[in-house]
Amino acid sequence: MELGLPEILIILMVVLLLFGPSKLPQLGESLGRAIRNFRDASSGRGERPAESPPQQASPRPALPPGQARSAPGAEQDRLRPAEPAPRAARVS
Repeated sequence: MELGLPEILIILMVVLLLFGPSKLPQLGESLGRAIRNFRDASSGRGERPAESPPQQASPRPALPPGQARSAPGAEQDRLRPAEPAPRAARVS
């Protein structure tokens, strides 16, 4: 089954009606990017990124004995007031 010009025009009109004229450029860009990524992956070009020197993380200062590091954001969670528990739904 081949798609001719009338079928393609009908499909484009439906897409225009569904997404609107303001979203069509974004839709085309994302579709093009997806096709390009698929081609790169199928040809093997996208398997390995370019070689880059390993980045060394800056060493964190040592803590005094008996102190443990807290997770990021734990201080904010500790300072935030507790939320009340949700009420149980009444069954009648």
